[in-house]
Formats: sequence, C-alpha cells, structure tokens
Amino acid sequence: MAIQKSTYFPGQVAAEMFDMVAGHSSLAKVSQAKPLPFNGIDVMTFTSSDEAAIVAEGAAKPAHTGSNGVVQIRPLKFEFSQRVNDEFMYAGDEVRLNYMRAFSEAFAKKIARGLDIAAFHGIDPKSGNAVSALSGKSFHAAVTNVVNYDQSNIDANIASAIGMITAADKEVNGIILAPTAASALAAIKTSGVPQFPELMWGGKPEYIKGLRYDSNGTLSFSNAPEMVAVGDFANSFRWGYAKDIKLEVIPYGDPDNTGYDLRGYNQVLRRAEAYIGFAILDADAFALVQVGASV
Repeated sequence: MAIQKSTYFPGQVAAEMFDMVAGHSSLAKVSQAKPLPFNGIDVMTFTSSDEAAIVAEGAAKPAHTGSNGVVQIRPLKFEFSQRVNDEFMYAGDEVRLNYMRAFSEAFAKKIARGLDIAAFHGIDPKSGNAVSALSGKSFHAAVTNVVNYDQSNIDANIASAIGMITAADKEVNGIILAPTAASALAAIKTSGVPQFPELMWGGKPEYIKGLRYDSNGTLSFSNAPEMVAVGDFANSFRWGYAKDIKLEVIPYGDPDNTGYDLRGYNQVLRRAEAYIGFAILDADAFALVQVGASV
C-alpha cells in the first residue's frame, strides 16, 4: 500500500489523539474543548453588574447597564516533525501502523504541552519566543489578579487568589499548580498531620477541595514565575481544535532545516500539523500566584 505525500488522519484517529491530549494538558483537563471551524469563531460576551428587575403590571420598565463584547478564537498551526529511516515507506501495514502509533502518541503529547505553554505564557514552545498573534491573550499577560508566591504560605496564597475572584462574584472551579507549588502544598502539616495527603509523592487527584485539579511543569515552563493558576476554567476559558490533522511524509530535501538532506541519510520526515485555538473569555475570573509578583 503506497503512502501518499500528504494526507489527513481520519476523524476517529484525530479524536483519539486529542483524547490523549487531555491526559497531558492541564488546561484540557480542567476546562472544556469544542471543535473549531478552520477560520475560527467569535464568542459573544455580555457583562453587567445590574440585577434583574420585577416590574409591576402597567409599570415602567427600568434601564439596565451592561456591555457586549466579542472574543475571537483563531486557530494557530502547531507542528511536530520526526525523521525516520526510509524503510517506513516500503514496510508492511503492521510495521507502518506501529510507526504511526508511536508518532501519534508523541505528537499528542507535544501538542498538549504546546497548548498549555502558549496559553499560559504566549510563547512558541519550541523557540521560547513571544508569538505576536498571542500578544495580550495569555494568562501571564491578561490576568491582573496576582498574588506573590510564598512557599511557606502556599495555602494562604491560594486562598488570597481565590478571594480576588469571588470578590468579583466570579466562579472558581479549577486549579493548576506548578510541581514546586504542589510539593509545597503537600508538605503542609498541622500537628504533624498532612493537610493535603492526596498530593504527597506526586499525587494528582482529579479534584482537590472541590476544585478540578492538575499539576504540570508547563505552568512554570522555562522558569516562568507562575506557580498557581486558579479560576473559572469551565466557563471563562475556551479551547478547541480543527478536526483535520494534516500528516506529510516528506522523502527528500531538508524540511526541518538541520543541514542534512533526507536522501543522503536514507531518511524520510513525518510532519503532523494541527490547528488549535484558545481564548480567555473573562480575565477577572482567574488569578495567578507568581514568584516575585509586585502586588
């Protein structure tokens, strides 16, 4: 069976791959995902501090204040490439299937980390450089509820962060900790009794104190100051992916810019591309605990 130069993963495989993403992305775990059209979507938002009014029969209806807005979610192209021996092109179906299974698992994990890193920090996971299309759209840039991290008082830090959100009458349903912060929380004891035993030895329960929970190094990626992200991940953060995942098998040239021609080393390059978009719908519904935060 010949391999085409460019194809797409079938829909079922794409869904399975993004199921794997959910196991490796904190944001995917604590929030929701919906398929995105290729050109993205516009999410309508409405903000008002007014309450609903009771109007007596025949009475005048009062005016209400409020504002409408639009949050754009535009998919970004995430890419992952891998060189393999060119026997991949001529091997039997079973061998090719094993190759593709390993590649799809690697792709899912890298794309999952990429989603977190881009959304938390607004940077390209590969280079670490800021992405202009994400300017002002990451948690680091958009969230202004910030608490200074104190390792010995991490539980108080988290309580302060949650207080900032609830004071604005926002919901808190998820929390993500950097590994350092998770270890600090696990170490808290009262009269010698651990207060968070479920976090000991690197434990990752689904919930902690009623909040959907995960711990991931993507939050503090590349020595970023973020130690804790908490807030309304279920309603105020949105992410999704375009269903088609492009796969190219490139048999010649130097498509990954390493300086080595594929044919000269009997190699081919497999390249997968996915389009993923995300948006913070309400930055006031989140708070961050950061190292060295000026508050």
